[in-house]
Order: sequence, then C-alpha cells, then structure tokens
Amino acid sequence: MTAGGTATRSLHAPIAREGVPFVLAGLGLSAAAFLMGGWGPALVPTAGTLFVAWFFRNPERHAPEGEGVVVSPADGTVIEIREEVERRFFHEGGVKIAIFMNVFNVHVNRVPATGRIVGIRHHPGKFFSANREKASLENEQNAILLEDERGRRVVFIQIAGFIARRIACWIGEGDRVERGQRCGLIRFGSRVDVYLPKGVEVRVTLRQKVRAGETILGVLPCR
Repeated sequence: MTAGGTATRSLHAPIAREGVPFVLAGLGLSAAAFLMGGWGPALVPTAGTLFVAWFFRNPERHAPEGEGVVVSPADGTVIEIREEVERRFFHEGGVKIAIFMNVFNVHVNRVPATGRIVGIRHHPGKFFSANREKASLENEQNAILLEDERGRRVVFIQIAGFIARRIACWIGEGDRVERGQRCGLIRFGSRVDVYLPKGVEVRVTLRQKVRAGETILGVLPCR
C-alpha cells in the first residue's frame, strides 16, 4: 500500500499516476512488436495498453452540496447495507454500506464528506474475492476515519480483492479534505466499505449502481 497526504498525486490528469508505468510499458512492448513484425504482432499488446489506460482513467466528477451529505467513495454496485459495529474507530453500532468495484469500474476513490482525516490504519491481510463477506474482515485493507465540522464521523475502508493487490492512499492524518476529492485508488477489482453513524438517512438500495463523488449514500443526523 502507498500512503499519505501527497497532493500532487491527485492532480486532474486523465490517467491516474499509478497507471502511467503500465501504460508506458505497454507502449514500449507495442512499439517493439510493431518494429519486429508489423501491426499483426502489435495488435494484442496495443489492445492491452488501451485497456490499461482506460482502467486507470481519472474522470472529473461534481459532488452534490448539502448539509451532512455523504457521497460514495467508489464506483460500483452496492452489495450490502446493514447495521454493524465498526471496531477500528467507531466501537459502536452504525450502518455499513459495501460497494463492489469490478474491473470495468473507475477505480479512483473519493472522499465521502468534507472534514478532517483523524485516523488511518492499514491492515495487511489476504486476497479473497472482494464480493465475499469475509473480504471485509480478512483482506488487505486501509481504513480511514473522517470527522466533519460537527464532530460526526465516517469510516471508509479501501479493501483489496482477489486480483487487486495494491492500495494507494493519497491523503494523510490531519489533512483537511472536501467531499468528492480524489483520495486514492485500488488496482484491478476491489471494494470499499463505508460505516455511517446511527441515525443516518440511507439514500441507496441493494444492487444500486453508484458513482464515486456523485451518488449520495446518506445524510448524517444533526448533532
């Protein structure tokens, strides 16, 4: 996992920084294949390079406004909504919303709410398929605790999957962050779990498709 508060990593480039080495390597392989045998041998590496560039795409998003609004930190499908205790930071009951990201989703993650990062904990682990329930407990993951200006707390957890073996985190403890801000990336299929406090008004349903930085997961209770 890479971590930490490096603003330059979240520049508005069309391809996420982590994807650049893969794209350059693919271009080199395609060029070599073309020089040795023309377009025939170069077709497969060129197609692979285009897929990698598309996979690491980094589109612009526009976060909705509103008091207490929490947006999805990931593109994907909601696979779980239930009450559950988050034991790293909450130590009390809340609502868990799990989002599964397949290889066709945008994999740049975004901050779900405006506030300050007050904790980050990385947990090395296994690499079960990210759509399985035990992935939340046993897989490699990076848990981030955010606190807004009213003291309301949101936990979002980047979780590696069977294919995804690297988590990038572009923010650090103490950072002030904005709803919808780019904050990291998980390579090649994964999931993000979000824990919201008791009393949250959930705005999504099971199997719903969500977009990072734009789809509202819920509205936090007033305190």
